[in-house]
Amino acid sequence: MITFTPLSGAANSSRTTPLCYILQVDDVRILLDCGSPDWDPEPTEEDAGDTPNMRKEYCKTLRECASSVDLVLLSHGDLEHVGLYPYAYSRWNLKAPAYSTLPVQAMGRIAVSEDVEGIRDEEDVQDTASQTDQDDQMTPEENDAQTPPEKGESTRHKYIATLAEVHDAFDHLNTLRYSQPTHLQGKCQGLTITPFNSGHTLGGTIWKIRSPSSGTILYAVNLNHMRERHLDGTVLIRQSAGGVFEPLARPDLLITDADRASVITARRKDRDASLIDTITATLTSRCSLLMPCDSSTRVLELLVLLDQHWNYSRLKFPICFLSRTGREMLTHVRSMMEWLGGTISKEDVGEESTSTRQNQAFKRKRDEEGDEDALGALALRFKHLEFFPNPQALLQTYSSKDPKLILAVPASLSHGPSRHLFADFAAVPDNVVLLTGRGEEGTLGRTLFNRWNNSQRQDDKWDKGKIGSNVMMDGVLKLRLNHKVPLQGAELEAYLQKERAAKEKEAAQQAALARNQRVLEADEDESDSESDSDAEEDEVRQALRDDIEDTEMDTIVGNEHPTHRKKVDRGLDGADWGLDADEGLTKQLLSYDIYLKGNVSKATSFFKTTGTHAQRFRMFPYVEKKRRVDEYGETIDVGMWLRKGKAFEEEAEGDELKDQRRRLQMEEDAKKAVKEPPSKYVTRNVEVQLACRLLFVDMEGLNDGRAVKTIVPQVNPRKMIIVHAPSSATNALIESCGNIRTMTRDIFAPAVGDPVQIGQQTNTFSISISDELLASLKMSRFEDNEIGYVTGRVVSHANATIPILEPVSAPMQVDTSAHVENGAQRTLGSRPPMDLPRSTMIGELKLTALKTRLAAVGVHAELVGEGVLICGTLKNSPSELPEEAVSVKKTARGRVELEGNVSEVYYIVRREIYNLHALVAA
Repeated sequence: MITFTPLSGAANSSRTTPLCYILQVDDVRILLDCGSPDWDPEPTEEDAGDTPNMRKEYCKTLRECASSVDLVLLSHGDLEHVGLYPYAYSRWNLKAPAYSTLPVQAMGRIAVSEDVEGIRDEEDVQDTASQTDQDDQMTPEENDAQTPPEKGESTRHKYIATLAEVHDAFDHLNTLRYSQPTHLQGKCQGLTITPFNSGHTLGGTIWKIRSPSSGTILYAVNLNHMRERHLDGTVLIRQSAGGVFEPLARPDLLITDADRASVITARRKDRDASLIDTITATLTSRCSLLMPCDSSTRVLELLVLLDQHWNYSRLKFPICFLSRTGREMLTHVRSMMEWLGGTISKEDVGEESTSTRQNQAFKRKRDEEGDEDALGALALRFKHLEFFPNPQALLQTYSSKDPKLILAVPASLSHGPSRHLFADFAAVPDNVVLLTGRGEEGTLGRTLFNRWNNSQRQDDKWDKGKIGSNVMMDGVLKLRLNHKVPLQGAELEAYLQKERAAKEKEAAQQAALARNQRVLEADEDESDSESDSDAEEDEVRQALRDDIEDTEMDTIVGNEHPTHRKKVDRGLDGADWGLDADEGLTKQLLSYDIYLKGNVSKATSFFKTTGTHAQRFRMFPYVEKKRRVDEYGETIDVGMWLRKGKAFEEEAEGDELKDQRRRLQMEEDAKKAVKEPPSKYVTRNVEVQLACRLLFVDMEGLNDGRAVKTIVPQVNPRKMIIVHAPSSATNALIESCGNIRTMTRDIFAPAVGDPVQIGQQTNTFSISISDELLASLKMSRFEDNEIGYVTGRVVSHANATIPILEPVSAPMQVDTSAHVENGAQRTLGSRPPMDLPRSTMIGELKLTALKTRLAAVGVHAELVGEGVLICGTLKNSPSELPEEAVSVKKTARGRVELEGNVSEVYYIVRREIYNLHALVAA
C-alpha cells in the first residue's frame, strides 16, 4: 500500500513552496525533498499571521517525523528542495540514507551555505534553535501566556544551520549517476531507485522508485522539456523518438507538479531578445541594472547568455556578481562538464575564437599566472564577470554612477546583498530592476513582481504568452534592513571590560582548582613516601648495573679502553658515534641521514688503522629483525593484532561517535581560527522613494501549461497525485486530463497534512520451489522474464528456514455426489467431469510493436484513429482498401479486441498478438 502525505508544497494551496513530502511504501517511509521557507517574509497585513504559522507548522511536522524516515531523495539543488536538509540532519536526527546526483549535492551545498551565511551575517541566530524548540514543547496555554520580546520577534522560528553542519549534511549524501539503478538494503530492501534527467537545474532529477509490491512510482517535479544553453531538456519526453522515454512510461503512480498548468510562456527567442535589449539600452544610456538571482542553479543560464552577448557585441561594461560562493560555484561546475548540455560548447565557451592556438595560449597564460579558478575544462571562463562578496566591496571598485550590470543574491530580496542594493538602487531615476523569477510568496521579490504584473494590460500579463513592458515605479516602500556593525567607543570598552572580568573569574576558578589539586597530591606523597624511597633505590641499582654491562661490552666488541667511552655523552638511544670531544659536535646535531662527518672521514685508507685502536666510521643504525620462535613455533605479534582490532573498531563505530569526534575536531579548529572583532546587530526601518524602472522576463526554465497538458497524458500513469500548485492550476490540469478518454480518473490533489492511500495492504512471503516441481514447470518467455503457472503444496521442514513448495503427491479426487443428486447420472465408461484449464495472457500490447511484427511477416498495417490498427493484404493498387481487413482495438482497461472475417490474415494477426504476450495455462 502507498500512503502519500504533503508536509509543504501541496496542491490547492496559497503557498506552493517549499517542497517536502512523505511517501510510505508498505513499511518504508521516504522523504521526497526537504526545502526551506523564506525566513524573512515581508510583514503584510493579509498574511502577517498566516506566513509564520505555516512555516512553524511545517517545521514542527518535519521535526516530529524526521527520526522515522528510512530514505531521503533530493531532486534539485536549490533552497526550495534542499534548504532545510542540513538543519534536519544535524538537529532533528534525520540520519536516514540520502541520495542525489553529484551536481545536486554540490549546488545544494553552495545554495544553503550562501543562505545561512547571509542570514547569520545580519541577524543573531545563535540561540534561536534552542529557544524555538522550547517554545514548541510548551502547552498552548503557556505559549499564549508568554509574550515574546519585540526585539527578538524577528529571529523566532528560524532554523538556520551553521556552516559546519551544512558541510556535514551534504557529505552524508550518496551520489548517483543518471540511469543508475540502485538496489537498497536494510529496511529498504526490495526497493530500487533510479535517477533520470529532469532539466530546469544542473543535475535535476526524476526519481523512479520500483517496489515489488506497489509497482513503479515516478516523482517528477519542476520539469523543463526545452533545451537551454547549458542544459538538455528532460528525458521524460524525447522529441526525436516522438514520445515518452520507454523506462518512464505507464507508471503505477505519478507524482508531479502543476504550478504552471494555467500559464502560457512566451517564446524563448522573444524573452532572450527582451532581456538583451533592455540591458544594452540601459547600459548605453549610462545607467545600471540590478538582477536578483539565486546563487547556484538558474544563474548559470543567465551567465552563459550574458557572456555570449558581451562577446558578440564587444561590450566593455562590467558584470558584477555579488555572492560569497560565486567562485566556488563556478569551480564546481567546471569539474562537472559531463552533466552540462544544451547549446553550450564544452570546449570553448566565452571565447571569441575556437582556434587551437588561442586555446594553447590560454593554457600557457593560466599556468604562468597560477589561476586556480581556470583549472579544469576550458569552458565557462566568463572573462567579463567580476566577483564581490558584499556591496561595500562593489562600491570600493566602482562608483554608484558607473554603468554596470549587477547580479545579486538572493532572488527573493528578503536579505543579503540584493536587498541592501535595492534600497539605494531604486531611488535613482532610469535605473532598472530586472526580475527573472517570481520569487516566493510573501517576499519582496514577489511584491515587486505583483506590482509589475498588475501594471500590465490584460493581454500582456506574464501568463498570457506575451512580453510585457517596463514600468516606472513611484511611491514609497518601507523596508527593514539588518546590519552587523563592529562595536565602537563606550560600547566597545564595556564589552572588553566585561570580557576581562569573565577571563579573571575563569582564571580564579582555575587557580582554585589547581591549588586543591596540589593539596591532594601533597597528601598522597606523604602517605606513599616509603614506597617512593624504595623505588628510587631500585632505580639506582638498575642504573649502576646497566653502566657496568655497557662498559664491558664496549671493551670486548669495540676493542677500546673502557675510559674512552667516558668522553662521549650517552644519549640518543645509546648509539656510539665514536666522536671525540674536540670535534665540536654534539649528539643533538647528529641525525641518521648523515653518512660521514668529522675527523673520521680524513683517514688515508679504509683498511688501515691509526694508532693502537682501529678507526671507527659512523654508519646507519640497523637492527636485523629476527623471528622469535618458541617450542610451539613462531610467536604471535600481539601489537599487530591490537592495531588491526583498533582499526576494525573505528570502522564499526556508529554515526554518533563519528559525529562526536568530528564535532570535537571542528571545535578545535574554531578555537584556532581568527576571532572576529566584537560587533552588534542593528535593525533599521527605511523608506525608499521609488524612482527606477521595473521589468520582468521569465527565465525560470519550467514547463508551461501547454507542455504539462501534453506530457502527462503521454506518460499515461495508472494513478496520479498533483502537488506544488495553486487551486487554479490544479483544476486546469484535472480538467485537461478528464477530457482524454484513455487518461486515468484516479487523480488526487491532497492538501497539507492530508494523507492519500493508494492500493491495499499486502503481505509478502518468501518461498522456495522444490527441484522436482521446478523441473515439471512449463515456462513462457515474456521480454526478459520467464513466467509459469505453479500448483503445489507448501511444506515446512524442520531443518529449513524457508517453506518449500512441492508438487501434489496424488491427483485431487472429484466429488460426483452433487451431480448424482441433481439427476445427472454418469454413463457407463464415461470419465468424471473435470474443469478445463484456463489460459492467462500476461503483458501489454503495443500497437507499434505489433505493426512492426506484421510487416516482417508480409501483412500491411496502418494506425487509424486512437488505439486502432487496421491489418490486411494490399491489392494491386496501393490506394485501394486492403483485402481481408482485420482491426485491432486497444481499450483503456488493457483489453484487446480483434475484429474481422475468418481468414488467413485473421489467424496471422492473432498469432502475432499471442507471441507478444506470455501465455500461461492455469
